[in-house]
Amino acid sequence: MSTALALLPLLLVLVLLASGRVSALAAGLAGLAATIAASGASPELLGREIPAGLWLSWQVIAIIAAGMFFHRCTLARGAHGDNTTVEATPRRLWPVCFLLAPFAEAVTGFGVGYIIALAALRRLGLGGLSALLLGLYSQSLVPWGALATGTTVGATLAGLTPNQLGLASAILQVPIHFFYLLLYWRFAREAGLPVAAAQKIDDALWTALLLLLIWLMNIYADAEIAAAAPCAFLLALRFWRDERPDLARLKRAVADNGPYVALTVALCATRLVPPLRDFLKPLWALKPYDNQPAFAPLYAPGFWLLSIGIIVVFRARASLAKVAAETAKGAWRSCAVTLAFVVMAELYVGSGMAQQIAEALRAVAGRGAALSVPLFAATGGFLTGGGSAGNAMLMPMVTALARAIAVDPAWVAAVQNSVCTNLTMLSPIRVTMGLAILALAMPDSALYRRAWPLALPPLVVGVAAIAALLYSPAS
Repeated sequence: MSTALALLPLLLVLVLLASGRVSALAAGLAGLAATIAASGASPELLGREIPAGLWLSWQVIAIIAAGMFFHRCTLARGAHGDNTTVEATPRRLWPVCFLLAPFAEAVTGFGVGYIIALAALRRLGLGGLSALLLGLYSQSLVPWGALATGTTVGATLAGLTPNQLGLASAILQVPIHFFYLLLYWRFAREAGLPVAAAQKIDDALWTALLLLLIWLMNIYADAEIAAAAPCAFLLALRFWRDERPDLARLKRAVADNGPYVALTVALCATRLVPPLRDFLKPLWALKPYDNQPAFAPLYAPGFWLLSIGIIVVFRARASLAKVAAETAKGAWRSCAVTLAFVVMAELYVGSGMAQQIAEALRAVAGRGAALSVPLFAATGGFLTGGGSAGNAMLMPMVTALARAIAVDPAWVAAVQNSVCTNLTMLSPIRVTMGLAILALAMPDSALYRRAWPLALPPLVVGVAAIAALLYSPAS
């Protein structure tokens, strides 16, 4: 097989996505078909790699579908709580951008955090372009979005555990997040909410605490809850500190956010309480492939998303059938995209195509070829709008490249994961969604002219990390 033939499916997907005329699903299916053809379509290869890809896809799809179902169930409750406008202050703005919206994205994914961010910003009296910009921070912890589905896919394809990739990504997220904080202060000032020096120190300390907790969760718990649990915990602390609620208001806040509270408690309990974890994790667990995570039905995040969602629907006396139908309508495309890209990735690995591309890059650029990884990752995240699809498309190639040039593949995988997932915040999918939610009649370019600096932190950190790998004394 020639290198050009091995590279063709990947280039086809990138060109189709970049054209803006083809959906991610169509591009993924075209890429899958091209990969099957380029691999030679031998029955042995297809019989081995396609089932493996389907199994990995299922584990991600189960969370996607269940997360969308959970979100629909919360909508079925109707409007709850106090929805009146409150005074916008920098003290109230930081938790919305860095805790509330990322928490929602962490437990559900696929832009739900952006929806909640824009709703919260409108409650603060912010709208227009400023709200769109600040709402993008809902995507700032997407390495752990949708209960870390993108990280799970990337880790599996890189031959790592989700916690290993999550931990390395958490380290890279520290400089990325502080760069985001600098930009946040700029965007807040432009929105008419200049942040005083004392408040900047407060923001920085809380940001450091958030990142520390994410790091610790990746060490001592599952990557699935590494962002959701810290965000929930710090949200509660900030609400207590900033609002000083009386008992009645505290009870009302817990009731209004009951589904999210229940989900957080359930996920944390099953992962942090050893007797419960040790009982559920092996119970009826299925592991048909040694190099892929086991699927334990009662331990899987999807089980708790579904269970709590069903309880919410029944308590709200809503139609479960209607909620299920709305979920299927909204989730099937994301599920299909995930399936296409993950199966494509499995074929790339199993056929040796990823290794061939890596060897060609090494032959042309030597070890310097690794410096292209952040650019590939950024392109994948921007075009696909999702960590699962972006990692599935590119992780086999970049980890094969790392091995070809004798660079630690775990850190190269972390750069791919961090840059790819963070760049989803600027994807056309997210931008278009924000414009539609706020009913703003402006071209996408108006937002990109203001938002483009958000692409710099992950790219700069990614390039710096690769350079450190290449030119460190130990390399």
